[in-house]
Amino acid sequence: MYNFNAGPSILPRTVFEQAAQAILNFNNTGLSILELGHRTDTFQAVMNEAIALVKELMHLDADHEVLFLHGGASTQFFQVPMNLLNENEIAAYTDTDIWGAKAIKEARLFGHVEVVGSSKEANYSYLPKQLVVPKTAKYLHITSNNTIYGTQWQDMNPFYETGVPIVADMSSDILSRTLDFNKFDLIYAGAQKNVGAAGVNLVVVNKNILGKVDRKLPVMMDYRNHIENGSMLNTPPVFAVYVCMLTLRWLKEQGGVPAIEKINDQKAALLYSTIDKLPIFKGTAAVEDRSKMNVTFVMDDAALEKEFLALCKENGMVGVKGYRTIGGFRASLYNAMPLEGVQALTALMNDFAQRKG
Repeated sequence: MYNFNAGPSILPRTVFEQAAQAILNFNNTGLSILELGHRTDTFQAVMNEAIALVKELMHLDADHEVLFLHGGASTQFFQVPMNLLNENEIAAYTDTDIWGAKAIKEARLFGHVEVVGSSKEANYSYLPKQLVVPKTAKYLHITSNNTIYGTQWQDMNPFYETGVPIVADMSSDILSRTLDFNKFDLIYAGAQKNVGAAGVNLVVVNKNILGKVDRKLPVMMDYRNHIENGSMLNTPPVFAVYVCMLTLRWLKEQGGVPAIEKINDQKAALLYSTIDKLPIFKGTAAVEDRSKMNVTFVMDDAALEKEFLALCKENGMVGVKGYRTIGGFRASLYNAMPLEGVQALTALMNDFAQRKG
């Protein structure tokens, strides 16, 4: 089986095996990871390693703190402005997909939002390039990769040059490519794509931007409290954090982000070249904005789309169907997807096109 689902998504086989063993007997303790006390030295070692691996893989400086929190990326849509934006201040947002639009809606509960670029009128098929970001903005929020529409910001330099703190939802492409993560003041990502299993959210925050709002924050919503308590302000999602640790450990063993980026580039290049050479298929995202994580494409004939999806299922390729409101196809090529999986998919596409084209 090759799992092309957008999330919860494919994980490395070794992670499944180790996590399965830990459910029965964690590190020969005689206890399951599911019943392990989160304040024990045994689990503290897991949390410490997970945090250390993120810092190492992202080459973070001393100002950036790593948190594993509840609530997924959707909670961050409001936790970010709650911590960073006063009622009379402006935050700049890019509207490049459904999730960015949801983040904008939540931010407006806490302050003024200026949408500095949108591609909504074109069904989010491209990324707006001419962004005019107010110098007075408290931060600029971007969605680095758009899972549903298959677009991804390829060049981050224009954001760096704004002089405004950058907040990025990296849920679907974190740790998939080399970036200067220290240039982001806050990064958040649901774990269930490149980091681990569903149930935990990774937050990387520059502690120097915190504590500047004049509102009172609920204890659980204040990043500073989570930093002070080492992501254990309350009971963390123990199993999800453990799976993250295993996945991060696996990524390090592969050679880290630079090594996995080369493989991701190969996978994306193979699939896009196949789409472009076969007239029966058509990519939906602007070529210059194509995502290397989520490849979206369609056919002109809906009946053929249905037939191809059935063929994928018959050949052990799951999750190829496009998002429910978009249709067509979407193949997610996250870190754990082997090149062989993409080779199998493209071989199927070539065969199908030869028979139906």
